[in-house]
Amino acid sequence: MATTWKLDPTHSEVAFKVKHLVITTVTGYFRSFDGTVVTENESDFTTGKVNFTIDTGSIDTNQSQRDEHLKSADFFDAGKYPTITFVSTSVEEKGAQEFVLHGDLTIGETTKPIKLDVEFGGTVTDPYGNFKAGFEVTGKISRKEFGLTWSAVTEAGAVVVSDDVKIQASVQFVKQS
Repeated sequence: MATTWKLDPTHSEVAFKVKHLVITTVTGYFRSFDGTVVTENESDFTTGKVNFTIDTGSIDTNQSQRDEHLKSADFFDAGKYPTITFVSTSVEEKGAQEFVLHGDLTIGETTKPIKLDVEFGGTVTDPYGNFKAGFEVTGKISRKEFGLTWSAVTEAGAVVVSDDVKIQASVQFVKQS
């Protein structure tokens, strides 16, 4: 019997990491996101169909001027494209409690297939009787492939923002009745 799992945003986070000036890494978070997973049964996540949305206007890099630049047309154009979406196409079993999640990521007007590594943390019933499943998700994308092409170069020739963006998410889902 199909089982629907709803994201628990209180116990989840979505982050990204990108090199700045090639010498350090800046970490950012999206503070507003939502998702569901539908599985054929409550114990087989290899059958999962994932739908995930991120509010681009919720970006937070702990520096408001940078956040406003990231929301602008130079990057996400949050006013025109308020969400980033991910829709899974398949799940590949990689090992014990490890999977590769294949799907289509849409940023702005660009949709491309990506792969995400997923580590299944297990299931548990919380103190309130909710049955939960936890996952650690990692991946890497080329921002330029998604139309995020803004770039600058320092006087010494260093790139201000790297092309590679690492994705990290720690997510809990609650089984729905």
